[in-house]
Amino acid sequence: MNKIMSAVLPLIILLVALTAVIKGTDLFSALIDGARDGLKTSMNILPSLVVLFTAIYMFRASGALDAVTGLLQPLAKLCGIPAECIPLVLIRPLSGSGALALGADILRTYGVDSMIGRTAAVMLGSTETTFYVIAVYFGASGIKKTRHAVPAALIADVTGFIAAALTVRLFMQ
Repeated sequence: MNKIMSAVLPLIILLVALTAVIKGTDLFSALIDGARDGLKTSMNILPSLVVLFTAIYMFRASGALDAVTGLLQPLAKLCGIPAECIPLVLIRPLSGSGALALGADILRTYGVDSMIGRTAAVMLGSTETTFYVIAVYFGASGIKKTRHAVPAALIADVTGFIAAALTVRLFMQ
């Protein structure tokens, strides 16, 4: 099975090259054009990512994350979300790597088989890094007005967080 898996990528590259040769496409020029387009896309996305990562760092370093966590505890309790998972709820829509770091910390602190650990794991698997995705994909597409995309995506995230907490409670009983 490992030999088959390691042969898949070279086979795909070979098929693409053969198709280009059969169709008479200048493969080198096509690769250069693709690389040029990829760099242009990267340059369009980069400013959005710099702003996003700076805002996340400032949010955490300023203590605002802790303050908002304290404010949201009653609402989270009402929704069945453990208080220890609130920072994850706040960071996940902004940063996948930040959320993974918080999730790893939660798992280290409370254990993988605890209610809190399982809730954090399910939350990480059932939600998206909304603002990162919007910054990357909308930035790459040149879309400036997100209109209903941000509220709809945030509603989906909130639904995912609540469903994760309720599902873990259901299966832990």
